[in-house]
Amino acid sequence: MMARGCATYVCNWGKRVEWATAESVQPAKSSFVTVVAWIFIALDGLASFVGLLQNIVVNMVFPFDQLLDGIAKAQTADRLPPWFGSLVAHIRLFLFVMLVYSVIKLAAAIGLLNRRNWARLLFIGILGLGVAWSFFGILLQQYFVSSIMTMPMPRNAPQDFNAMMEGMMIAIRAVSALFAIGFAVLYVWMIRKLMSPAIVAEFA
Repeated sequence: MMARGCATYVCNWGKRVEWATAESVQPAKSSFVTVVAWIFIALDGLASFVGLLQNIVVNMVFPFDQLLDGIAKAQTADRLPPWFGSLVAHIRLFLFVMLVYSVIKLAAAIGLLNRRNWARLLFIGILGLGVAWSFFGILLQQYFVSSIMTMPMPRNAPQDFNAMMEGMMIAIRAVSALFAIGFAVLYVWMIRKLMSPAIVAEFA
């Protein structure tokens, strides 16, 4: 009986050692994932709240029909670029899509904080979309700025008005392109970090 009891004790002790060893080899949680997750939780939590308020205001409070009538009249008089009316007409859909996008990013950030692999993959996809949008936004801005520059000059404008506008638009284009490229490089670096073996091991 004593021998059997000793054998049982040794067996249980061995299992405890195995469990302790298994727990000790678990990869430590990197500060990179934690910091990135909390940053996006804060940003997208705020963006989701603001987006919800925007959707409520646009759909329930704002006199949307009167605004569209005023824009149509201004476009008839060539005081607004041609794309402006279409942009405002779809502002409700745009704000709703941005709200959904913010909520998805918030969910991905929370999952990333909890080391869920689906959240890591979703977050990589979101960052990839951000890279594509950075470069597409540069092209979109070029179109918008070019269409604004074709608008007629305001009455009583100074003689060098067009030169001033061109200089300002060039500066806006340059700064916006630098920011877009900077964010694209940052997102690519974050994607590479999230795909590194050390980070992937945290989500196993």
